[in-house]
Amino acid sequence: MATMTVIDDVHGDAHADQPAADALTLGRRIRAFRQRRGMTLEALATAVDRAPSQVSTIENGNREPRLALLRAIADALGVSVDDLLAPEPPDERSALEIAVERAQRGPVFASLGIDPVRVSRTVPDATLQAILALHQEVERLHRERAATPEEARRANAELRATMRARDNHFPELEAIAADLLAAVGHTGGPVSHQTVTDMADHLGYELHYVGDLPHSTRSVTDRRNGRIYLPTEQSASRDSRSPILQAFASHVLDHDEPRNYADFLRQRIETNYLTAALLLPEKDAVAFLTEAKNFRRISMEDLRDAFAVSYETAAHRFTNLATARLGIPVHFMKVHESGTIIKAYENDAVAFPSDALGAVEGTPVCRSWTARTVFDVADRFSPYYQYTDTPSGTFWCTSRVEKAKEGDYSVSVGVPFAHVKWFRGRETTHRAVSRCPDESCCRRPPGALAERWEGMAWPAARTPTSLLAALPTGTFPGVDATEVYAFLDRHAPSS
Repeated sequence: MATMTVIDDVHGDAHADQPAADALTLGRRIRAFRQRRGMTLEALATAVDRAPSQVSTIENGNREPRLALLRAIADALGVSVDDLLAPEPPDERSALEIAVERAQRGPVFASLGIDPVRVSRTVPDATLQAILALHQEVERLHRERAATPEEARRANAELRATMRARDNHFPELEAIAADLLAAVGHTGGPVSHQTVTDMADHLGYELHYVGDLPHSTRSVTDRRNGRIYLPTEQSASRDSRSPILQAFASHVLDHDEPRNYADFLRQRIETNYLTAALLLPEKDAVAFLTEAKNFRRISMEDLRDAFAVSYETAAHRFTNLATARLGIPVHFMKVHESGTIIKAYENDAVAFPSDALGAVEGTPVCRSWTARTVFDVADRFSPYYQYTDTPSGTFWCTSRVEKAKEGDYSVSVGVPFAHVKWFRGRETTHRAVSRCPDESCCRRPPGALAERWEGMAWPAARTPTSLLAALPTGTFPGVDATEVYAFLDRHAPSS
């Protein structure tokens, strides 16, 4: 999108601090005001002491006028500078022209090497609409071509690097959560289901529980009618408050429809972060954890119970706050029972396994790490702790096995040895050694075992159904848009 910054010819002005204006829209607004006054291009150029070609360049959105010139144009047209800088196109035809101009100046046209069409008043609306429709279809095809597993994994690796640089802590999201909790009168302690309902009402949303929610969704939000649709049957493994918070989080965070996987993943991270920040408010959670640190008894179970959340939410929230607010470097892992990583974050120099793209998700974890050994523990009700000696240092972890429809998975939080003194469970005698990524650690079968069975075993792999399927290419990956729109049609209030 073409943008411009209005600055003064010599000294600058207060208008320099306002949001950037769109050069194309500004040009069309100047032209519209000029034509309404019955003024020719030459007459306006004379009035502002500029050549007609200079004014034409501005009207076509190809030049960024300085503030002094913009003031002169406004005076000549009998309007204010704010009138010229308004973000709305002056009429429907201008909106269409602007959309086509933006498309022709964008990367799709540039990559195709197509000469732009001169957008003049003599070009019929139907022609402009056809150009715009073709551009949108080519852009869609480009997005589908780019929507590969590699692109998604690369975007996730970049996002993890951003989170590491910020210690997994986002103060701007903490502030949004605090403001929303204050708006509904929450004064501390666990956030009740009623408080969550009050937040939805405060934001202008009604909650509707239905039995025919689309299979590919956890909730559906009708932004037009201010409704959030939720399933009547709640999953035993999920907090019933979370789907509500996640549903209106995108509204609170001003999320637009994601343009690519990077957008989609970033929005998912922000939504999950805000949800946890609402369920475990920063002020209360930090106070609780600070006291636990002072007594050297930090525990994910205690944090879970104090705020009535799931173990995974508590572990996630601790990861957000540990470094920025407690000075403790940390890593978090969620690992499927098959041994593959579902998600992971770190800022404590632990060496997660990764592929050539730097992606961690989907890679197998060393069999000696706590996230794997916890599956062999008979007692699934007590916390499990372990020290693991690795090539990058010794790490202590606390881990717990949780259940989901996809199978069991472990949730682990770990810290370097120097910081274990703050945690309950530091006295554990469980210890393991990991030599990964050295293949002799756990990726290559022991010699004698391999000699006995190599070439004689033929396992039937449980192939994921998505292995050969095309990656979902809709705006929201994995969601059937037709199913969602038909659902909204069925439930929309009658006008």
